[in-house]
Amino acid sequence: MGTIRENYQMMFTSYPDLVTIKQLTKMLGIGVTLAYRLVKNNTIPALKVGREYKIPKRNVIAYLTNQN
Repeated sequence: MGTIRENYQMMFTSYPDLVTIKQLTKMLGIGVTLAYRLVKNNTIPALKVGREYKIPKRNVIAYLTNQN
């Protein structure tokens, strides 16, 4: 696999730079419970804004490519 920057330019181009839990479930093909677990355990680092999590797309790519 390439660098995070190279992967960032190729992966998930239709998603915004900050994604929601719902978008994360679609990106990874997982359920809501697992998505929350990945975020709450800091497996995929995220920001909590108000009541919602905002996940930087680069963190999702790093998780998938094991570069985090």
